[in-house]
Amino acid sequence: MSQGTDVRQGADTSDSPADARNENESAGIHVRSDVSAQQQAWQVEDFPGGLPACLEAVLMVADGPQQERDLAHALHCSPADIREALDTLQHAYEGDPDRGIAPRGFTLRNSARGWQYVSRSEFEPVVSAFVTDGQTSRLSQAALEALAIIAYKQPMTRAQVASIRGVNSDGVIRSLTVRGLVQEHGADPQTHAALLETTGLFLEYLGLNSLDDLPSLAPFLPADAGQVVREAAQEQLGSL
Repeated sequence: MSQGTDVRQGADTSDSPADARNENESAGIHVRSDVSAQQQAWQVEDFPGGLPACLEAVLMVADGPQQERDLAHALHCSPADIREALDTLQHAYEGDPDRGIAPRGFTLRNSARGWQYVSRSEFEPVVSAFVTDGQTSRLSQAALEALAIIAYKQPMTRAQVASIRGVNSDGVIRSLTVRGLVQEHGADPQTHAALLETTGLFLEYLGLNSLDDLPSLAPFLPADAGQVVREAAQEQLGSL
């Protein structure tokens, strides 16, 4: 078959889709069967840095560890290509002392829940000093909002907190985590994102024995809005 020849010339449609797939596979041609892939307007090779750079961009905004199969689906690549690129990035971040290349302050960690960017453990004092500011500063309004949401609706993911607040909350949640007020516990069964909950230190600061002692929000709500809020809360809690 010469290059550029249209195999669908004329009205001959005797070959079934399965026959066409087998012929393409035997010729080393990989054809995507799903419609979304056929309509894909870009390939990872279209971007500067190719697949590794695309993975960096995606993992930078992800709210939790990402599985290789999910990354492969999003970027329209094979899981094997995804794994190879991730391994390459992970190795690059380690640096090369023989060539005078220092390691980065972060690393790409692979756990049972997937791949995620994390700060290197040896930089923990630096990160804590930045995030907590000596542990003497008051919580910001944004941090108080996120903490209240988690306290009353836990367990929940970062994405769910951001959805309620209307803005990305990764920074304030990181601050709450370093302060010991919030922790990760378990993962959402559908998205595999980490579930957040308050800690014993949170209860200690508030002088509470358990979450059941949290004050009710009802007295602070307008009378005509109480039922609406309760129904909305029940609906959202049912989806968690």
